[in-house]
Amino acid sequence: MKYAEFRERSYFTNDEVLAMAYGRLVEDGPDDWQARLPLPPMLMVDRVTELARSGSRGRLVAERDVRLDDWFFHCHFLGDPVQPGCLGVDAVWQLLGLYCAWNGAPGTGRALGCQEIEFFGQIRPRDRVVRYEIDIVRYQELPSSGSAVALGDATVLVDGEAIYEIKRAKVGVFRDIDYPDYPWPSKHSRGGRLGE
Repeated sequence: MKYAEFRERSYFTNDEVLAMAYGRLVEDGPDDWQARLPLPPMLMVDRVTELARSGSRGRLVAERDVRLDDWFFHCHFLGDPVQPGCLGVDAVWQLLGLYCAWNGAPGTGRALGCQEIEFFGQIRPRDRVVRYEIDIVRYQELPSSGSAVALGDATVLVDGEAIYEIKRAKVGVFRDIDYPDYPWPSKHSRGGRLGE
């Protein structure tokens, strides 16, 4: 799809989410626009059902189908399969990165943390759908650095029942930090502190 269409969409299908993970969704993105989602099996989203913005605020709703043979059920834990809670948190970070890209933020997304996480339920192999409801409490572009930041409060539900609350999840999008020549050594082959 064209970049202008991407910026105006209010949903993304499973095929479109996968295309974004592979970097093939937008055919004419700006040169410094590096929007990506993780590839499967780390991709924790199947579809985005709602995207909306109103100034510096917004809303994003997405879903993931639970699969009996999901990779994490085989190892977490033997005799007690449960989706690791950290993967639900990562899904929220993935979606905040998508929100930044959808708003036109150039660069590459990185999780920056969250203030509070509370787990009061679980995801098991016979559950059907995980739903992520995120209220964007602030989206801000930082013109001096070309970066952008999104903060959101999220509720994670399984089959309609709330099981996690995540407060002030934060993702930043930064220019010139991607590592496309992996595994070759280059200026981005080592980590370290991100610029502002």
